[in-house]
Amino acid sequence: MALLENWQKVAYNEKTDKQELQRFWQRYFLLEKGVYEKLLLNPDEKVEGTVKELAEKYGLSIMDMTGFLDGINDSLIEPNPIQTMEEDTRVSLAFDKEKLYKNMVDAKADWLYNLPMWNDIYDEETKKRLYLEQKKSGTVIVGKKPGRNDPCPCGSGRKYKRCCGR
Repeated sequence: MALLENWQKVAYNEKTDKQELQRFWQRYFLLEKGVYEKLLLNPDEKVEGTVKELAEKYGLSIMDMTGFLDGINDSLIEPNPIQTMEEDTRVSLAFDKEKLYKNMVDAKADWLYNLPMWNDIYDEETKKRLYLEQKKSGTVIVGKKPGRNDPCPCGSGRKYKRCCGR
């Protein structure tokens, strides 16, 4: 069975006691934060290896490393084959800095997008711009509905009430 399936069975098990699951996620988020602190110290360093090698490098279990790889995959320059990944699968942690920051904002992971290492990568103005871009990207702006006697927005030249407003 692929590592990702095992991770998902543990991390998203609805049968697990809520308090136990909460403790699991609190522990995981601390481990995740530690890996991001190390990655962000050298954001341009090319980090590659097998899942097992990276887990050893960052002091994680294979399962925790699988969860980390699942979480960071959308922020990578070249996504890893997480669906079929095994311990000996070669993976890369080369991430797109803007994507990573925005994905942390989207996940509401303030313990990650507020890490002090981001200050060495982006100035306050850039971080604020990226934050707002991500927040606005999920906002749907509905345009003003045409009035009955306004020209139809489809371009037919007819009044809205006689065209698309029927």
